Amino acid sequence: MSIRYEALALFLALVGLYSPVAALSSYLPVVRPFDHGRQMRLAIGLVLNVAVFVLAAIWIGDPLLELLGISPAALTATGGIALIFASVPMMRGTAADVEEEVAPAASAPAPPVADKRNVLFTPITFPLTVGGATFAISAAASADVGDNHGRLLLSIAAVAYGLVTGVTLYAAGHVERRISPAASKFLDRIAGILLTAIAVILLSNGFTDLVLARAGRG
Repeated sequence: MSIRYEALALFLALVGLYSPVAALSSYLPVVRPFDHGRQMRLAIGLVLNVAVFVLAAIWIGDPLLELLGISPAALTATGGIALIFASVPMMRGTAADVEEEVAPAASAPAPPVADKRNVLFTPITFPLTVGGATFAISAAASADVGDNHGRLLLSIAAVAYGLVTGVTLYAAGHVERRISPAASKFLDRIAGILLTAIAVILLSNGFTDLVLARAGRG
């Protein structure tokens, strides 16, 4: 298998795992509190975060996980836990109530910037965009190519994937501005149900892999 094919296969695998259409709907309730300028900065920040995450997996993935004693399965399970905290209030329709309660405190200039940075990392970057499976796929592709020339081509695929995620997040901002408040609340609940289901899948997959790995060592 050629190195170019490996790079293309990595890009297609990451995009398929990410599923831009599904990701766009999950971003909608997250980007709603921010204006167009902040949504643009979130999109740019997501491109950088995703590119760095995948590049780290390509270049130092296996040694880093071994050094820290962390498995991709543990990352996947952690992503499920983080996503549950974000998705259950949306599914119950209580996320809007929380936003209204904290709105007065967000009137000062500094808090909105901090909020933007917080949501950029969790839940936008992790686990909605990248997670343990993303890291594992990238690290495995790096192991397959085996040399720095191949990793350079994989790095191009990583940056291209980051651009796909940024464009998807930016598109979510445009879609959010064109729907009514009632439709927004309805989509929030639908997104909450879908995200909770995704969180359960992440948790079950992560814990299952952890148990299988432990049983294999036994």
